[in-house]
Amino acid sequence: MQAEIITIGDELLIGQTIDTNSAWMGEQLNAIGMHVHQISSISDHDGHIQSALDDALERSDLILITGGLGPTKDDVTKFTLCEYFDTKLVKNQEVLDGIEAYFSGRGIPIMEANRLQAMLPEACTVLINTLGTASGMWFERNGKVVVSMPGVPYEMKGLMTREVLPRAQKHFKTPFIYHRTLLTFGRGESRIAEQIADLEEQMHAQGIKLAFLPAAGRVKLRLSSSGEREAQVKEKVDVLFERLRERLSDIVFGEGKTEMEEALAAVLKERKKTIACAESCTGGRIAALLSKHPGSSSFFLGGVVAYSNDVKMDVLGVQSASLEAHGAVSETTVKEMLLGALKLSNADYAMATSGIAGPDGGSERKPVGTVWVAYGSREKHFAVQLQLGSNRERIVSVATLSAINLLRQAILEGKV
Repeated sequence: MQAEIITIGDELLIGQTIDTNSAWMGEQLNAIGMHVHQISSISDHDGHIQSALDDALERSDLILITGGLGPTKDDVTKFTLCEYFDTKLVKNQEVLDGIEAYFSGRGIPIMEANRLQAMLPEACTVLINTLGTASGMWFERNGKVVVSMPGVPYEMKGLMTREVLPRAQKHFKTPFIYHRTLLTFGRGESRIAEQIADLEEQMHAQGIKLAFLPAAGRVKLRLSSSGEREAQVKEKVDVLFERLRERLSDIVFGEGKTEMEEALAAVLKERKKTIACAESCTGGRIAALLSKHPGSSSFFLGGVVAYSNDVKMDVLGVQSASLEAHGAVSETTVKEMLLGALKLSNADYAMATSGIAGPDGGSERKPVGTVWVAYGSREKHFAVQLQLGSNRERIVSVATLSAINLLRQAILEGKV
């Protein structure tokens, strides 16, 4: 079954708002066996909306639309759909009651424009939005389905989860689809592809699709298959997934949606160990990731962002002689930063980073992208030099993940 996503709003076209809805919807549709083969963004104009629907209904079974359902005059989606499906607006009392309760519960005066949001196309199945005032609308034509939802992400997700996905599965009788994703770090896509070429051939022969999904420093390997027999589909994917995990064991840090910091957290929690960090070029990114998830206080004690040399010396105890002799971006300095973080926090382990993120500040001996990472304990700690190119955001991102991964591997391998 083919699905298509249309997002409506001038703010999307001029870059004022980033379209995160489509990515989330695509993931959810894929999980129920709907193949998303096109995503379009169009303006708040009735002609554009109708033209996009004409094209979409020619090639797709399910069309999901977000945006243009607000109470203001530039929100034209509902009126355009009413005209497109040759129907009229009628008052939906259940929706009106919900809108009035929504405003009353927040102590906000209700406007007439808000009440008008209860006027909905007679030909649609109304999808009640319990998180806002703009209802979803489900239209059917010749076995095909058009769904309109608000563009506010959490409202759209609520409607998708409660209404759209269950209805779509029932309406289209979608096949069982199974995904497993292996997460790797530190090796490029082309090298991995060469390393697993024979496994990829086996997957292809068994109808398993392998997708390479690269990001900064990471490559996700997603195995997908579908069929009527759930157990059979799972078994063939699981067997090759484990072979893939074994082949790439030296660079695997997790599976599914596990983040790098979650992989380290699991190791620390299992061993009941604690961690701290001292950061220069990563600017607090390590601390932000380590404290991002609930329960992080059980293992993360704190961090210091020591951007200037004065802070490195005054807070972390880096020796002025070390800075003069070797510079801030050096093995000596980053190790002293690590020891300072361990002393301040009394943690079991720590990480430290110091580098040149650019675009300025590099030299022939230490070009932009040079980063030193220290990791370990008081008794055993190590430092590595990384060369991470010239893009500032990529340098910071890869340095952050590298520090976390190096410590994770060192703990697992018993080096610290």
